[in-house]
Amino acid sequence: MKKRTPKAVVFALCIFLAAGCGQNPGSAGAQNRQPEQTKSSRTDETENTVEDMPAGTGGMNTETGAAGGQETGPVTFTDALGYTVTIDHPARTAVLSQSYADAWILAGGTPDAVTEDAMELAGVAEHVVNLGSVKAPGVETILAEEIDFVILSAAIEGHVSVRETLNAAGVTTAYFEVEHFEDYRDMMQIFTAITGREDLYRENVARVEAGIQEQIARAGSARELKSAEGAEGPSVLFLRAFSTGVRAKGSDSMTGRMLADLGCINIADSDDSLLEDLSMEAIIAADPDFIFMTTMGESDEAALAMAEELFLSDPAFKELSAVKAGRYYVLPKELFHNKPNSRWDESYRILADDIYGTE
Repeated sequence: MKKRTPKAVVFALCIFLAAGCGQNPGSAGAQNRQPEQTKSSRTDETENTVEDMPAGTGGMNTETGAAGGQETGPVTFTDALGYTVTIDHPARTAVLSQSYADAWILAGGTPDAVTEDAMELAGVAEHVVNLGSVKAPGVETILAEEIDFVILSAAIEGHVSVRETLNAAGVTTAYFEVEHFEDYRDMMQIFTAITGREDLYRENVARVEAGIQEQIARAGSARELKSAEGAEGPSVLFLRAFSTGVRAKGSDSMTGRMLADLGCINIADSDDSLLEDLSMEAIIAADPDFIFMTTMGESDEAALAMAEELFLSDPAFKELSAVKAGRYYVLPKELFHNKPNSRWDESYRILADDIYGTE
């Protein structure tokens, strides 16, 4: 065993600035790792509206953006629940998930309160208020701390259910749903518009997107070389292990999408039974070229123990082509279950290295 260290919601973003707006342009055999143009229209002498913002613009003024931020006015956008949100220089911000808190910090924001999963993040200061469980955050604490802007997940019922209470108390809420890089990019367009940090959009989004495209192009070149031999893209099985089971995930999942972008054929896409009732018989029948697994939940050890019990200890698993050839990889949770945010390009590179060889 080798050890290495290391849905989508399209936001229509309208940004109101005091200055003008400009254009910017993977047990036995496992490999283990630790880890377009912007359309703008002037509505009056002091307000610019940026409509239908394309990817990569960040919605910022290239002349006034600076490392220390720029003066911005109200920012208006449609959130993941379909509500129109307007926010203007929030005084105290609460972020109710680790990945969103990380993104807010990457955008130059300062969280004043976060859920307990985010308390150890770099950029979360000692004085930041702990709001408790990500699934059931403390609304009373949010109100007591005089928070005026809350960033929440549209995919968590405990977040959606508190919207009415928070709004009634005069707290602005914004819901996001991030599964793929494009969702992260759209969210960061909004976040950096609020903070006025175009430089951080370039560093933590545009640079990352360029790295992703580099890995996709690299995979395409490798497949072109193989195509002369009549080879299709490599077949893959992506598994997610947790303390009570193991699930196969298709190309609509975060890592599944990355594998698809890199030209892989996910065997779960054409066999729904793999998604509903993962069985060794189905895996043996498909005999994928590569097997990738990541973990979820509080305990990686419990997740891996369950995977060992259900599959890895089965002699038939050890006879799979991918396992015998050393093409079974355990992927780090922080890059392949949690949202990698500014490390999304690193996730693509790890997969490309495993599939097509290191550069």
